[in-house]
Amino acid sequence: MELTAQQLAQYNGTDPSKPIYVAIKGRVFDVTTGKNFYGPGGPYAMFAGKDASRALAKMSKNDEDISSSLDGLSDKEICVLNDWENKFQAKYPVVARVLN
Repeated sequence: MELTAQQLAQYNGTDPSKPIYVAIKGRVFDVTTGKNFYGPGGPYAMFAGKDASRALAKMSKNDEDISSSLDGLSDKEICVLNDWENKFQAKYPVVARVLN
């Protein structure tokens, strides 16, 4: 399955009938089983329905960092992002890709 960023935004946890998705490097993970973290009111709810690559790489929850852009990230930040991607792969199914 392929989703646009606008379609991905529909899976942000506000509609209880839909799953919760978070994308990393364009790969969409179904994080519904982690709804306490990614659902409304959760500590990472700001990532739901979005590609959170930049924010995860920078260990940031700032709105301006919640982006798929990897431009200007340091080697260390890329390593941090890869660690997050591995954690997600081990825990959550990949259900789609985000179209550019």
